Amino acid sequence: MRVTDEVFIGGKWVPATSGRQLAVRSPSTGEVVGRVPEAGPDDVEAAVRAARQAFDEGPWPAMTPAARAQVMQAFLDQLAARAEELAQTITAENGTPVSVVKPAQVDNGLDVLRFYTETAAELAVETPRAGRYSPLVVRGEPVGTVAAIIPWNVPFFLAMMKVAPALAAGCTIVLKAAPETPLNANIVAEAAEAAGLPPGVLNVLAAGPEPSELLVTHPGIDKVAFTGSTAVGRRIASLAGAQLKRVTLELGGKSAAIVLDDVDLAKTLQRLVPVTLFLSGQFCIAQSRVLVPRGRYDEAVEGFAAIARALPVGDPQEATTFLGPLISQKQRDRVLGYIETGRREGAAVVTGGGVPAGLDQGWYVEPTVFRDVRPDMRIAQEEIFGPVVAFIPYTDEDEAVAIANDTAFGLHGTVWTDDIERGLRIGRRIRTGTFGVNGISLDPTAPFGGVKQSGLGRELGLEGLSAYLEPKTMTVPAGTPLPGLS
Repeated sequence: MRVTDEVFIGGKWVPATSGRQLAVRSPSTGEVVGRVPEAGPDDVEAAVRAARQAFDEGPWPAMTPAARAQVMQAFLDQLAARAEELAQTITAENGTPVSVVKPAQVDNGLDVLRFYTETAAELAVETPRAGRYSPLVVRGEPVGTVAAIIPWNVPFFLAMMKVAPALAAGCTIVLKAAPETPLNANIVAEAAEAAGLPPGVLNVLAAGPEPSELLVTHPGIDKVAFTGSTAVGRRIASLAGAQLKRVTLELGGKSAAIVLDDVDLAKTLQRLVPVTLFLSGQFCIAQSRVLVPRGRYDEAVEGFAAIARALPVGDPQEATTFLGPLISQKQRDRVLGYIETGRREGAAVVTGGGVPAGLDQGWYVEPTVFRDVRPDMRIAQEEIFGPVVAFIPYTDEDEAVAIANDTAFGLHGTVWTDDIERGLRIGRRIRTGTFGVNGISLDPTAPFGGVKQSGLGRELGLEGLSAYLEPKTMTVPAGTPLPGLS
């Protein structure tokens, strides 16, 4: 049980002003596992003011990237030393099973911070160019103060996707944690304090929608980095657009896994389990639509359903558990509602479809497999964010590509084949920001993000760093010698 009545602002733990507490509940039991203050308007104001002062007057933006990298390394060391604590805390907050929480939630986040620490150590702030008319220098300057707003599903990893490149660029940050998972964010704040980040460089709050909107619209914030639903992303884009404020939006998905006719089907179905049902389907790149050739459709549906039926569902603290609970009763009810919608539209539940027997306490849903799904059904078009997989048949590659692209989203997709070149050819035809042949991966060195209603901009890689840098061009008279130009 972690309990605090303070928020981390300006390098110090200070009493929150709202007078309200957020009760953090275990999704597996419903019991309270922690309490933190809910930030109010005055807390948001103080956090932005601290970040603004740290950017305008503090040392962080003026430091060389290599000097920032030294502090980031200390930050990384502090977090790595508390990796097990982070993992245990995330399991308690959002129900990620202990069997996967450390590699999938914590280690990936640490690797993102490690990549940007290494990148900062070698980053060149200025690049000389000969120019068409006269020599010039292009500088990469930090964009300013950043509002980093993260959801509850993979909170530490998503925090590092925003905090790490912002730090490397020289920005200052207000990190706004989801009210469901604020406890791991406070560990991040403690690590920043112990690492010696200058006051105000990283400020950490937890809050619901209204304080978050104040943060987004605050004139002291220069950029918003958001991960979450498409509906909230639209709202943020409209608010930021009115102020011409920079935004990065990583939003929803409805990814398709295209199974080709050349695969070993039994092996492929086993490999589809983690990319469809990890975190009980509560991850944005879940391959929630599985497209299978008509000639192998029945075999694929029955084979996958048999695997899903046997998956261990239960207490996330148990080492054998594969599927834990959903984040809340509201989310469980939403997912069950989609299952009923699928039935009403004419799809058939092959396995699952309800609450697992003996798991009435907590917010569990059985792994659910639908067959006879048409591409226009809601369960094939809308992001469910639960352990629900829709199997859709196709006749040939052209139809598979058309079905995969028949969605408002474009975040991820996969193809499953024994012919890698064939898989890449299909990948080039799928309109997504990220695509995988025989698997999914969020590599720290590669850009990640979506097209269509899956978002704006990119995170990770050098492209993710560029989102926190403003290019400035400085010209000098023709004939002026510049270092680095021959």
